[in-house]
Amino acid sequence: MSMQRKRTAAIAAALVAVGAITACGKAAADFPDGFWQVEDYGSALAVHDGTLETFQLTALSCMKDGTAARSGKPGGYVMGKDVLTLRPGDGPDRATLRIDGSPGDRTLRRLTALPTTCAGTVPSAFDVFWQTFQENYPFFAAKGIDWQQVRDRFRDRAILAEQHGDDAELFAVLRDMVAPLNDAHVVVSAGDIGSFGTGRPGTTIPGPQLDQQVKELVQRRDLEHPLTEYANGRIGYADLPGQDYGYLRVSSFSGYTADRTFAADSVELDRALDGIFTADRLSRLHGLILDLRVNGGGSDSLGLQLAARLTDRPYFAYAKKTRTTEPQPQRVEPARAGFSGPIAILTGGSTVSAGETCTQAMMERPSPTTRIGQPTQGVFSDMMERKLPGAAHADWWFGVPNEEFLTSDGRTFDGAGIPPELTEPVFTDEEFEQQRDSAFDRALHWLTSGA
Repeated sequence: MSMQRKRTAAIAAALVAVGAITACGKAAADFPDGFWQVEDYGSALAVHDGTLETFQLTALSCMKDGTAARSGKPGGYVMGKDVLTLRPGDGPDRATLRIDGSPGDRTLRRLTALPTTCAGTVPSAFDVFWQTFQENYPFFAAKGIDWQQVRDRFRDRAILAEQHGDDAELFAVLRDMVAPLNDAHVVVSAGDIGSFGTGRPGTTIPGPQLDQQVKELVQRRDLEHPLTEYANGRIGYADLPGQDYGYLRVSSFSGYTADRTFAADSVELDRALDGIFTADRLSRLHGLILDLRVNGGGSDSLGLQLAARLTDRPYFAYAKKTRTTEPQPQRVEPARAGFSGPIAILTGGSTVSAGETCTQAMMERPSPTTRIGQPTQGVFSDMMERKLPGAAHADWWFGVPNEEFLTSDGRTFDGAGIPPELTEPVFTDEEFEQQRDSAFDRALHWLTSGA
């Protein structure tokens, strides 16, 4: 199936997908055949004859999604770039699913058969779209959106478009329904017709042009020399001129290798951090600027992996929660050689998705840590990638977030983003025109003076 992925959104552009999983819990030498519902993820699984079939569910619909083959590892299956691991639970009717690169487990409940909707009449594309959000999107109340009112307003227009085969009009309807959410993890992609995604008002979704512009400014103005780059250019490091402080820039938590798998990216991240945090450098490094201001997201697990190299003590990172499941705490555990001194984290509206979950994972870091700049984008959940029914919509898909990332005291930052502790402008037109980098300067001042 199109397993739930972490994505960033760009207006009128298709978004970049990322997905993955790690393994923990009970071993599953031979996961039993049968049918399973993935609670709170709108999915069902059919395990049989060494294959895993996946289905997208709502109360109205059931659509075959994809087929995964056994990976050779206990309970393991591979679907495209995704690695899935099924493990038995506490009883015969319970199990868990983990997707490589996405922290935490998903709860499986045994079914006696696939839902009857899997053999029933397929509803309209509009009804599947509306129902999917109705059952899964957690933030309607916080955003002041009456989703039932949205249905009443748009359904007749959408059904008429479907009856007339007017796909351009149907796309416009679906776009107009979700545009007020201002959620960068809500996406509608309609094949050749176009795609829609938008971010929080007043922010810019990161892309190659902004990334290059920012990197050039930082190298010219802040560092006075080029970064040493790793991970396909998505990680860069430099010692600050004449000082025992370092600058670490991470523009993505994906795409580190040509394989574009979590396993390969994880190895490459460790290779990069080994090259940065050498014994010699660690012996003289007094502080670090971690720049996540232009970070398009990727794998949350890679963000935790980075955080694990930036502490010498374990601590709570965040807890993941869906509609009915209990929050699953995620922890940062120290790993290999890394830096445990003071860190100034730079963030802004172009800090998106896994860039934000990494920021959240650093908030309770035991060593001195502060956040400088502007609030992050405000999208944390993985994104359920859903299909629409009908052969005419075979290349259409839409994205729906369904998770909340909680702090230790139960707060979330969806919508508004994680606020900075020290506010500074971040890559405004004025900053570029006047060759300023106020957030970097504030970070260096904080590290050198403690204020």
